[in-house]
Amino acid sequence: MCLAIPAEVTELLPDDMAKVSIDGVGKIISVALIEDLSVGDYVILHVGYALTKIDPEEAKRTLALLAELGAVQTELAS
Repeated sequence: MCLAIPAEVTELLPDDMAKVSIDGVGKIISVALIEDLSVGDYVILHVGYALTKIDPEEAKRTLALLAELGAVQTELAS
């Protein structure tokens, strides 16, 4: 199974690269597959590659669901 997650673009870098934030954690990724990308856009990230842009509201809903899943996992492990 593969997992792709939303990430917010925080900085555009040379050579089709960008810095993104995933729940406050920064990561440098390739954005070679996406045109017309701007700081503040959300992308779907999979193994270091941005696959497509995503609506900001959809990205925030998905991140909230992932956070909720993490909280449930923590409770179950206790």
